[in-house]
Amino acid sequence: MPESNVLTRYQDYRTRRFLKGEADTRHMLPRWRTRHRRRILVVTLGVLFTAMVVASTACLFFPMAALAWPVISFMFLPVWTSLQLVSGRQGDAPKDALDEWEIQQRNEARSIGLTVTQTLVLIVALFLIFASVLHWNIERLGYAGGVLALSAMLIGACTPAMILGWTRPDIDPSDIEPSEN
Repeated sequence: MPESNVLTRYQDYRTRRFLKGEADTRHMLPRWRTRHRRRILVVTLGVLFTAMVVASTACLFFPMAALAWPVISFMFLPVWTSLQLVSGRQGDAPKDALDEWEIQQRNEARSIGLTVTQTLVLIVALFLIFASVLHWNIERLGYAGGVLALSAMLIGACTPAMILGWTRPDIDPSDIEPSEN
């Protein structure tokens, strides 16, 4: 038996916790587990993310726009949770809970998510640097930059689940319906 270290034990714990959570939630929202409905959730997230970026940018010029971002982020939570439920949280699943094809799909989606995160955060950082160099005296620059950075992080973090929710085939109905045992 191989040596058990802290990382191995943590991965085993994470896998057990994931499988228990999957068993507890596999029967939730059964009609939303089709590819068509998952795509509706993905598009809705895209619209919410666009609204977050617009609200963040609007904060620079209109002080009342600062109220929009928290409202949009609260609207994001149920949509994101629903997508996670209906897609089986495959984007953040531990490798021991997935088969080889699922691991490959997850890793490809995570790679794209990392690229999206890095690119968007780089854009926000460059915006803040140039705004400082140009001596923009906008008192809301810090708030706008902060919520832009949070938006960029949320978009990047959600990208793997959005990709998998969009591309994965429909789940077998026998996997959704409760067993008679």
